[in-house]
Amino acid sequence: MSDRKDGSFIGGLLIGGAVGAIAGLLFAPRSGKDTRKILKKSLDALPELAEDLSDSLQVHADHLSENARRNWEGTLQRLQERSPPA
Repeated sequence: MSDRKDGSFIGGLLIGGAVGAIAGLLFAPRSGKDTRKILKKSLDALPELAEDLSDSLQVHADHLSENARRNWEGTLQRLQERSPPA
């Protein structure tokens, strides 16, 4: 359950950071030329950010899958230990 919260937190942090950066750029007291230059740099960085996010999500998915498999195996083992021999 905490793995799910960790993944949600990280995703929210990345999305919130991106929204905050865009809002900061749009409301900053800069010239239009400077703002466009900064926006272009930010847009150029998006593919790398998306790849990092994808990698992070894959790591979390693998971790959750492994935890689910271990929990399932533990449950099966406990059930086998409790069931009477046939």
